Formats: sequence, C-alpha cells, structure tokens
Amino acid sequence: MRFVVRTRSPEETRLLGEVLAELAGEGALFALGGDLGAGKTVFTQGVARALGVADIVTSPTFTLVNEYSGKCPLYHVDLYRVEGPLDVWDLGLEDYLEGHGVVVVEWADKAGELLDLPRVWKLFFRILEEGERDIEVVPPQDVEGSKLKEALTRIGVEVVEWKGF
Repeated sequence: MRFVVRTRSPEETRLLGEVLAELAGEGALFALGGDLGAGKTVFTQGVARALGVADIVTSPTFTLVNEYSGKCPLYHVDLYRVEGPLDVWDLGLEDYLEGHGVVVVEWADKAGELLDLPRVWKLFFRILEEGERDIEVVPPQDVEGSKLKEALTRIGVEVVEWKGF
C-alpha cells in the first residue's frame, strides 16, 4: 500500500507528521527522502509535537543526531553529510533503531539496507509550487488502511493518489 498526500503549507506538513506519529506509536521508524527544503524537518516537528516534545526541533545536519524527550524519546537523525552505509554503521544508528523511542531519519537512502525493517514508514518529499509538497508515503505492511484513511481525513490534507488499499 502507498499513497501521495499534497500539503499546502508547513503547518499541513507538521499535521501529517503528527497524525502519522500518533498512528505509528512508540518504536516507529520514519525514513525520509527528498531534496533540501522539501519539508523533512518540518514533518519531524509534527512527529515531535505528537510526542509532546517541548524543545524546538531543528535539523541535525551538523550534529547528525538530535535527541528529544517527550512521551518517549525522539531520535532525529540527518545523514546528509555521511557518505554511505559504512559511515552510518560507524554512527551507531542501529543503537537508536533498537531503542523504545521514535526514530526519524532524513536522507535515509544513505543508510542502505540498515533501514529495511518491517516497522519502517518510507516517505519521499517533492517540492511543487511555493509552500506545496507532494509526499509519497509507504507505511509498514501491518498498518490498517481504514485507520490511515480516517486519520488523514480528520486533518484535511489532500490525498492525490491511493494504491493498494
């Protein structure tokens, strides 16, 4: 199953992060891809809001990992500056993946097969016009399509494509 959501503002992108984090729950893993400025960190801010994180969430491009406290830990990983899976392995990403928090990985394609886990939510962000984004979402196989549709309808984002529902 997969779908594409169109968000028309940063707040809608945050709402998407919030609703997917609520649906996914503790232990979720979000693997994000897309160009610079496409909304990956904004989405992560929504995930943080769902977890009750009080801190301001910013991109960890230079620190590689930011850890936040909330209902459960949020680990925000940015792989932009790493070369590939070996560097990711050296970073110790697997330690975060085995924890009980929520993990969001920007530039996830650089992790190679390390993120090929059954619980991963794969999201790819595309910039359209000013403020608009198409976000392709591939949820884990065990996610109920009806609950997902209900959650997206509740926040009012536009779903432009559904496949496999």
